[in-house]
Amino acid sequence: MAEIQRLLTSTIDELNHTEKRDNRPRFSISFIRRFPGLFVAMYLGFLATWIVMYRSETLADSQWLLVVLFIVLNGFFFFDVAPRYRYEDIDVLDFRVCYNGEWYNTRFVPIELIDSILQSPQVAEPQKAQLQKMVATKGELSFYDIFTLARSETAPA
Repeated sequence: MAEIQRLLTSTIDELNHTEKRDNRPRFSISFIRRFPGLFVAMYLGFLATWIVMYRSETLADSQWLLVVLFIVLNGFFFFDVAPRYRYEDIDVLDFRVCYNGEWYNTRFVPIELIDSILQSPQVAEPQKAQLQKMVATKGELSFYDIFTLARSETAPA
Protein backbone atom coordinates (compact mmCIF):
# COMPACT_ATOMS: atom_id res chain seq x y z
CA MET A 1 0.00 0.00 0.00
CA ALA A 2 1.33 3.40 -0.94
CA GLU A 3 2.09 5.88 1.83
CA ILE A 4 -0.62 8.43 0.99
CA GLN A 5 -3.21 5.67 0.79
CA ARG A 6 -2.04 4.29 4.14
CA LEU A 7 -2.25 7.72 5.80
CA LEU A 8 -5.66 8.38 4.26
CA THR A 9 -6.95 4.98 5.37
CA SER A 10 -5.72 5.49 8.92
CA THR A 11 -7.40 8.93 9.01
CA ILE A 12 -10.67 7.39 7.82
CA ASP A 13 -10.38 4.63 10.45
CA GLU A 14 -9.74 7.22 13.15
CA LEU A 15 -12.73 9.26 11.96
CA ASN A 16 -14.94 6.16 12.04
CA HIS A 17 -13.80 5.38 15.58
CA THR A 18 -14.17 8.95 16.86
CA GLU A 19 -17.64 9.46 15.38
CA LYS A 20 -18.79 5.91 16.21
CA ARG A 21 -19.41 5.12 12.55
CA ASP A 22 -20.01 1.39 12.66
CA ASN A 23 -23.18 0.83 10.58
CA ARG A 24 -25.12 -0.10 13.71
CA PRO A 25 -28.54 1.37 14.45
CA ARG A 26 -28.64 3.45 17.62
CA PHE A 27 -31.70 4.71 19.43
CA SER A 28 -32.03 8.46 19.01
CA ILE A 29 -34.71 11.10 19.39
CA SER A 30 -33.09 13.40 16.85
CA PHE A 31 -36.14 12.97 14.59
CA ILE A 32 -38.37 14.54 17.26
CA ARG A 33 -35.91 17.40 17.77
CA ARG A 34 -35.53 18.10 14.05
CA PHE A 35 -39.19 17.65 13.01
CA PRO A 36 -41.45 18.23 16.03
CA GLY A 37 -44.39 19.34 13.88
CA LEU A 38 -44.21 16.24 11.71
CA PHE A 39 -43.94 14.07 14.80
CA VAL A 40 -47.12 15.58 16.30
CA ALA A 41 -48.91 15.37 12.93
CA MET A 42 -48.06 11.66 12.65
CA TYR A 43 -49.61 10.96 16.04
CA LEU A 44 -52.67 13.10 15.31
CA GLY A 45 -53.13 11.26 12.00
CA PHE A 46 -52.79 7.93 13.80
CA LEU A 47 -55.31 8.98 16.44
CA ALA A 48 -57.80 10.17 13.80
CA THR A 49 -57.44 6.92 11.83
CA TRP A 50 -57.80 4.83 14.97
CA ILE A 51 -60.98 6.69 16.00
CA VAL A 52 -62.52 6.12 12.55
CA MET A 53 -61.60 2.43 12.66
CA TYR A 54 -62.88 2.05 16.24
CA ARG A 55 -66.25 3.57 15.39
CA SER A 56 -66.63 1.58 12.16
CA GLU A 57 -68.42 -1.74 12.33
CA THR A 58 -66.38 -3.30 9.54
CA LEU A 59 -62.96 -2.01 10.59
CA ALA A 60 -63.26 -2.38 14.37
CA ASP A 61 -61.92 -5.94 14.32
CA SER A 62 -58.77 -4.98 12.39
CA GLN A 63 -57.75 -1.94 14.40
CA TRP A 64 -55.01 -4.01 16.06
CA LEU A 65 -53.34 -4.19 12.64
CA LEU A 66 -53.25 -0.38 12.47
CA VAL A 67 -51.64 -0.18 15.90
CA VAL A 68 -49.01 -2.83 15.10
CA LEU A 69 -48.14 -1.26 11.74
CA PHE A 70 -47.90 2.20 13.28
CA ILE A 71 -45.58 1.01 16.04
CA VAL A 72 -43.34 -0.96 13.67
CA LEU A 73 -43.12 1.69 10.96
CA ASN A 74 -42.77 4.53 13.47
CA GLY A 75 -39.91 2.68 15.15
CA PHE A 76 -37.64 3.42 12.20
CA PHE A 77 -37.74 7.13 13.03
CA PHE A 78 -36.15 6.50 16.41
CA PHE A 79 -32.98 4.90 15.13
CA ASP A 80 -29.99 6.55 13.49
CA VAL A 81 -27.31 4.72 11.58
CA ALA A 82 -23.88 6.25 11.17
CA PRO A 83 -22.46 4.60 8.04
CA ARG A 84 -18.82 3.58 8.11
CA TYR A 85 -16.53 5.47 5.77
CA ARG A 86 -14.22 3.29 3.71
CA TYR A 87 -11.33 4.07 1.41
CA GLU A 88 -12.75 1.64 -1.16
CA ASP A 89 -15.96 3.71 -1.42
CA ILE A 90 -14.19 6.84 -2.60
CA ASP A 91 -14.98 7.56 -6.26
CA VAL A 92 -17.41 4.62 -6.49
CA LEU A 93 -20.87 5.52 -7.71
CA ASP A 94 -23.24 2.73 -6.79
CA PHE A 95 -26.01 2.12 -4.28
CA ARG A 96 -23.70 2.92 -1.36
CA VAL A 97 -23.89 6.58 -2.43
CA CYS A 98 -27.63 6.45 -1.64
CA TYR A 99 -26.79 5.16 1.85
CA ASN A 100 -23.96 7.42 2.94
CA GLY A 101 -23.76 10.04 0.21
CA GLU A 102 -20.64 11.35 -1.43
CA TRP A 103 -18.98 12.03 1.92
CA TYR A 104 -15.56 12.05 0.29
CA ASN A 105 -16.50 15.19 -1.66
CA THR A 106 -18.22 17.05 1.14
CA ARG A 107 -15.98 16.33 4.15
CA PHE A 108 -12.68 18.08 4.52
CA VAL A 109 -9.59 16.23 5.65
CA PRO A 110 -7.99 17.25 8.93
CA ILE A 111 -4.91 19.46 8.62
CA GLU A 112 -2.97 16.74 10.48
CA LEU A 113 -3.32 14.44 7.45
CA ILE A 114 -1.91 17.08 5.12
CA ASP A 115 0.97 17.68 7.53
CA SER A 116 1.62 13.93 7.80
CA ILE A 117 1.82 13.60 4.02
CA LEU A 118 4.11 16.60 3.69
CA GLN A 119 6.42 15.34 6.45
CA SER A 120 6.49 11.69 5.37
CA PRO A 121 9.81 10.59 3.88
CA GLN A 122 8.03 7.86 1.86
CA VAL A 123 6.01 10.37 -0.20
CA ALA A 124 7.79 11.54 -3.33
CA GLU A 125 8.53 15.22 -3.85
CA PRO A 126 6.24 15.59 -6.92
CA GLN A 127 3.25 14.47 -4.79
CA LYS A 128 4.24 16.86 -2.00
CA ALA A 129 4.51 19.72 -4.48
CA GLN A 130 1.15 18.80 -5.99
CA LEU A 131 -0.39 18.69 -2.50
CA GLN A 132 0.99 22.13 -1.64
CA LYS A 133 -0.38 23.48 -4.91
CA MET A 134 -3.81 21.97 -4.15
CA VAL A 135 -3.83 23.54 -0.67
CA ALA A 136 -2.79 26.91 -2.10
CA THR A 137 -5.51 26.72 -4.76
CA LYS A 138 -8.44 25.28 -2.82
CA GLY A 139 -7.64 26.02 0.80
CA GLU A 140 -9.46 23.08 2.37
CA LEU A 141 -9.12 19.68 0.73
CA SER A 142 -11.72 16.94 0.63
CA PHE A 143 -11.03 13.24 1.00
CA TYR A 144 -11.46 12.92 -2.76
CA ASP A 145 -8.62 15.39 -3.35
CA ILE A 146 -6.25 13.29 -1.25
CA PHE A 147 -7.58 10.15 -2.97
CA THR A 148 -6.61 11.58 -6.38
CA LEU A 149 -3.18 12.34 -4.97
CA ALA A 150 -2.90 8.76 -3.69
CA ARG A 151 -4.00 7.44 -7.07
CA SER A 152 -1.31 9.50 -8.80
CA GLU A 153 1.22 8.08 -6.33
CA THR A 154 0.42 4.50 -7.34
CA ALA A 155 0.04 5.21 -11.07
CA PRO A 156 2.77 3.69 -13.25
CA ALA A 157 5.33 6.22 -14.37
